[in-house]
Amino acid sequence: MATIENSTNGTEPAPSTQTENGTYVDGGKPYERDMRYVTTRITKDGRDGFTPEAGRYRLVAARACPWANRTLIVRRLLGLEDAISIGLPGPTHDKNSWTFDLDEGGKDPVLGYERLQEAYFALDPDYPLGITVPAIVDTTTGKLVTNDFDQITRDFSSEWTDFHREGAPNLWPADQLEEMEEVMKRIFTEVNNGVYRCGFAGSQEHYEDAYDRLWTAMDWLEDRLADRRYLMGEHITEADVRLFTTLVRFDAAYHGHFKTNRNKLTEMPVLWAYARDLFQTPGFGDTVDFQQIKEHYYIVHADINPTQIVPKGPSLEGWLTPHGRDELSDDPWAGGTAPGPVRDGEEVQAGHNPLVS
Repeated sequence: MATIENSTNGTEPAPSTQTENGTYVDGGKPYERDMRYVTTRITKDGRDGFTPEAGRYRLVAARACPWANRTLIVRRLLGLEDAISIGLPGPTHDKNSWTFDLDEGGKDPVLGYERLQEAYFALDPDYPLGITVPAIVDTTTGKLVTNDFDQITRDFSSEWTDFHREGAPNLWPADQLEEMEEVMKRIFTEVNNGVYRCGFAGSQEHYEDAYDRLWTAMDWLEDRLADRRYLMGEHITEADVRLFTTLVRFDAAYHGHFKTNRNKLTEMPVLWAYARDLFQTPGFGDTVDFQQIKEHYYIVHADINPTQIVPKGPSLEGWLTPHGRDELSDDPWAGGTAPGPVRDGEEVQAGHNPLVS
């Protein structure tokens, strides 16, 4: 049986079974994220029965999902490509599961599954919750190991060190952990999850409350990053990874679809420059698929966008313009090095990202 516990973070909400795509807005109520996950861990001491082994585990992570995008970035930054393979579901899902519709024959080539739910049901035939990404699957059994993405990236840094590339950055500097946790908690509750509270609010009152909380936090970030290149100072940490995946989706999805429209990201000088800086950093922007992001939000959330029309914009060329942030720090990797080129077969589709022609 799966061990399901509350976690410190969240994934895409589990849709109900009321429509083909699910219902995300509960009329009259504020949005509350389901925080229950399979909390099994892959650790050096094997406390839960799983130890890091190259080639054994498959990370299933849809590019469209911000929570999954975090794991793709951290995997790239640490150089875990040879140790942990990836499965990439398509950008849309129905009320039951993410699907491997981008793969030949509609099946993940390693797992042989058409639907991610098959890995969940292999672990627990009565699995009661939403089928979420990211998910780590044991390829030797086909069973889900964990979908607790907050812990997944922590463990990539702490438990998979034997498989890190030479020059991999320390994304969790010991002397900044206490402040980092506070910063990441505020980013999660007010920004990462804050955009969802706006988009899935069940009343005008709840929407306006969520909107005000979001923009209070966005203004705090604008101030915090005015005189420091990264959230914790001179070097990239996981805090930056966690903020980036929301910022990179802001104008393409959240501004219109989730009504977070006080202003666009491109109208906030500091945050826009910070986001461009990270986007142009190897391991960040090269994981982003803007077309899949738009298709996910505008098609899956049909109760918000019943026409399911996907917007053609916004223009993406601005992501490659100079940012000037390197004047604040010239050592993003804290003495380490940038990751190498994207592996063959893991590239974002041409035309879906200004980095890929």
